[in-house]
Amino acid sequence: MSSQDESLTNRSIDHCKTPTTVTYQALSWLMLGEFMLGLPLNLSVLYIFIFRFKFWKNKSIFLFNIVVADFLLVVCLPVKIYHYQHNMRRSDDDVVCKMMLFMLFLNRGASIAFLVALSLDRYFNVVHLGRKNCVKVLKKSPQISVVIWLFLLPLTIPTMVKTFECCNSHGRQVETPSHDVTDTFRELVFFSQIIIPFIILVYCTIRIVNRLKKTTMGKQAKLRRVVFVVMSVVIVFSICFLPCAIARAVLLSVRLKEWEEAENIAVQVNDSLMVLSFTDCLLDPLVYCFCHSGFKDAYISTFCPPFLKRRLLKSNYCVGPAMTATKTTALLIIEK
Repeated sequence: MSSQDESLTNRSIDHCKTPTTVTYQALSWLMLGEFMLGLPLNLSVLYIFIFRFKFWKNKSIFLFNIVVADFLLVVCLPVKIYHYQHNMRRSDDDVVCKMMLFMLFLNRGASIAFLVALSLDRYFNVVHLGRKNCVKVLKKSPQISVVIWLFLLPLTIPTMVKTFECCNSHGRQVETPSHDVTDTFRELVFFSQIIIPFIILVYCTIRIVNRLKKTTMGKQAKLRRVVFVVMSVVIVFSICFLPCAIARAVLLSVRLKEWEEAENIAVQVNDSLMVLSFTDCLLDPLVYCFCHSGFKDAYISTFCPPFLKRRLLKSNYCVGPAMTATKTTALLIIEK
């Protein structure tokens, strides 16, 4: 076999074994922690949404769908933990591999899509208050949630290609016109699902913050609490999703330049940031759901011990006139 043929053969091999054992063992334990914290948290939040808060009556359908996406992500974590514990970046079984890719990217896409829908709803209610809000009308209908999930299916299917998780894209395999088109489309879907929503979130947040700064109410310290609520959307998005996109762009660049030593490092960084993105299932309930005063009261009343329940509920209701104005604006942003 010639050296050229050997090079082409090596480039077509599916390199899905972990580059180092220590890194992936540590990542498996990190995912185990995310699973042990995320499962009871998301189960308890789902319980409150369905049986106590009755989300369909409280205009919280978008929030409920975010929690569903997070719960499905948590359910997938044990499979990833098993693979990393056995020094594999993905399953050797094609069916399991494709199912995992489908679930992970569908849930991520759903979380981002409903997050953008919530931010657009806040934007119209604060910046364009008094005008007709199409998002407000749509979110009252459960059908729009079904449409969003169905719309995500054709965008998720390209990620089910077996080689995606191991980054055999644009440089790993011997390119043919069909392979090149498939790889390009797959990468465009991956990056567009993160970059475009991020631009929308930043724009909406900046406009909302500027609008709130022009509102005179209460003390400045209490105004900052309201600003924190809207800025938390971008902060969580930046922590969970943007690093993955940057790491994958670097990895693809290294792969195309055929820097083998740098590739091993880039692979580990990419997988580590992917594991970091799974913390989304922990941050979503804390940041978004508990910002809704009605849901927070329902959660405290159900799960907190009596002595803590009385203290927390009392602090919610004992507010002065300035705090009442601030709370009213916060509810306008979150609940409408």
